[in-house]
Amino acid sequence: MIRAGVIGVGSLGQHHARIMNSIPGVQLVGVADIAEEQGRTIANKNGVRYFRDFREMIPEVDCVTVAVPTVDHLRVCLPFLEAGCHVLVEKPIASTVAEAREMIRLSAERGVILLVGHLERFNPALLAVRNLITEPKFFEIHRLGVFVPRSLDVDVVLDLMIHDLDMVLHLTGSKPVEIRAVGVPVITGKIDIANARLQLANGAVANLTASRVSMEKVRKLRFFQPDSYISVDLGRQTVAAFGLQPADTPVGKEIVNRQILVEPGEPLRYEIEAFVRSVIENKRIGCTGEEGLAALEIAHEILQSIRPV
Repeated sequence: MIRAGVIGVGSLGQHHARIMNSIPGVQLVGVADIAEEQGRTIANKNGVRYFRDFREMIPEVDCVTVAVPTVDHLRVCLPFLEAGCHVLVEKPIASTVAEAREMIRLSAERGVILLVGHLERFNPALLAVRNLITEPKFFEIHRLGVFVPRSLDVDVVLDLMIHDLDMVLHLTGSKPVEIRAVGVPVITGKIDIANARLQLANGAVANLTASRVSMEKVRKLRFFQPDSYISVDLGRQTVAAFGLQPADTPVGKEIVNRQILVEPGEPLRYEIEAFVRSVIENKRIGCTGEEGLAALEIAHEILQSIRPV
C-alpha cells in the first residue's frame, strides 16, 4: 500500500486528492493547505486527515503531489525530497532555473522520483496521434483562457505557454536555436498575452500563442509534417488528420481525411496514475525533472526576449 499526500487543495489540488483517493493500492493519508477551511473541506470530503503544516505529513507518506503556487514549489518540495519521498509537482517545476536544478539535484542524491505535472502529455487526443508523428516541421499552437484570479504569481509564459513548450520539446526531441517573442501585460503587472516563435535545431518551427485574458478557452495544437497535417483540439479531445496519397491529379497526389478515434478521458487521472506506477515500479513515467527544467529554461529565455535584462 502506497501512502500518499496532497499539498495544496485549491482549484486543481482538490482533484489531485479526489483521484489519489480512488486509486487501488494507494492510501491517501491526508491533505495540507494554508487555507484551513478549504483544507478541512477537502479532507472531510475524502475522509482523510487535514494537516495545518505540510511538514507534519513527511513521516507519514511515501509520495506526495504538490499543487501550490509556483513560487512555493522549492520550499514545499525540498523537505519531502530530503526525506526520501517521491514528488509530483505541478508545472512549472519551479520559478527559477536555479530552484529547479536544486530540486533535481536533491532527487538524484536521495534516489527518489521527481516528476512534473505537464499533463497534456496524457491528453487522450495527443495520445491518439502519437504514433502518427514522424517529422513535424511546423507547429501552430494556441492556448487561450479567460481571466481567473489564480496563478498570478507568474507570467502567462510560465502559467500557460509552458505546457506547449514541453509538448514541442517532447514531440521533436529538439531544442530552440533562435527565439523571437512579444508579450504585453493587460490586467496584471506581468505578461498576460505572449507569442513566441521558436526555430529548432532540427529545422522545425513552432509558433506559440498564450493568453489568460481571452473571451473563450482554446487549447489547439496543429502541426505539419511531410505528407500529413494534424490538428489536435486538446480541450475537446478531438483530432482532425489529413494525409496525401497518390492520385491521378496534376500534382500526382490528393488530400485524404484520416479518421482518428479518441477515447475520452481525464488527463490528470492518467498523470497521477502514472506517478503511482512510477513509485511502485521505480521508474519515471511522464515528464521528468530534467524535462521540466528544459521547458522552464526556454520559458525564461522567452521572457527575457520580451523583457530584455
